[in-house]
Amino acid sequence: MEKSEFYREARSDLTGPLDGVRVLEATTTWAGPMCGCVLADLGADVIKVELPSGEVARNLPPFIPDGEAPLSFAHATVNRNKRSLTLDLHGEKGREIFLDLARRSDILVENFRPGTLDDWGLGYAGVRAVKPDIIYVSVTGFGQFGPDHDRVGYDPLAQARSGFASLNGEPEGPPVKAATFLADDLGGLHGALSALAALAHRQRTGEGQHIDVALLDSLLFQSNGFLTLGALGIPLERTGNEFAFAAPANVYACSDGHVFAGVLLDSHWKILCRLLGRAELAEDPAYGSVPARIGRRSELNELMSKWCEERTVADVVQQFAMAGIPAARVCSYADAAGDPHVRERDMLQPATQPGGAEIPITGPAAKFSRTPTRVRSAAPALGAHTDAVLTELGFSAEDLQRLRSDGVV
Repeated sequence: MEKSEFYREARSDLTGPLDGVRVLEATTTWAGPMCGCVLADLGADVIKVELPSGEVARNLPPFIPDGEAPLSFAHATVNRNKRSLTLDLHGEKGREIFLDLARRSDILVENFRPGTLDDWGLGYAGVRAVKPDIIYVSVTGFGQFGPDHDRVGYDPLAQARSGFASLNGEPEGPPVKAATFLADDLGGLHGALSALAALAHRQRTGEGQHIDVALLDSLLFQSNGFLTLGALGIPLERTGNEFAFAAPANVYACSDGHVFAGVLLDSHWKILCRLLGRAELAEDPAYGSVPARIGRRSELNELMSKWCEERTVADVVQQFAMAGIPAARVCSYADAAGDPHVRERDMLQPATQPGGAEIPITGPAAKFSRTPTRVRSAAPALGAHTDAVLTELGFSAEDLQRLRSDGVV
């Protein structure tokens, strides 16, 4: 299908499928902002509330050149499509404004430690008092209840405690965390997904609710059933780039790089045998089933390694593709950024930053044929929309000046 055919009935008058939905976000770093980012990408009007000093993500390296001021890659990525309002929530006036915004919002997203916003009168109970049907999403390390709910919770801690790190890395190496903020990303995604489910429930019943998303729970949910195996005492082994249920399947060195290649299906094994010039193995019962091939893993890895090392990555990938069996080049992110397929899928979209630089920002994953999503605006400068948001609440120019002089915004 051509891209133009997929989008032939697309509307241009909406921000996305969540056009008209208002989200109030009080978050920092990555998990909470990711929840808001997903909702913003889907078209919601997300107002991100930050302390006047700004939130942590604005100061995380590496930095992207943007005029005279450095721009954090984290802020540029996870806070696009949002509006920025500075507000001191430690004071009574700031909290009053926050509650006024909550009263006019559909969803509230926060990722403070449990109890923090309650102490400020801005927890679920406080917000529910002014907006009974609010959908209140709390994203934390370990959740709102449980023996360790009040512990500091960060992405690598969830990776360690969930069991993920224990299985990540090479078989003979130490536990290894993911290269990305995996628990944060999944926590943010589950927060956004749950908010949409709660929104659908509210449309049917008029009921709002509190949603409790823990990084630990999110990572355990996405553990491919390993938590169940652990509960049953079934041992799990670290497999590196291999799989417990497939062989050959591994990363193999070519003359100019690496590929990931392998087979799971018996029918694919027969094709691979012919491709490798070992057609006699295709019908050999000693290799014909998955269990049999797993028992010969070392032998099959050696066979694949010798075949690949004599060829370029492009040659291996092309031959596998022509044969209809799986293989992919092991790319760097720089390689992926230059991939024509990635570009055609709009996974990089130009956005003009506050300092004037045009930076390619990672685009939304899901594609909507009727209500397309996109990077509509760059991550805003701190407080860029403070005046506009407060004017929407009815504040005058004199009010804004007074709030600034009092340090509220």
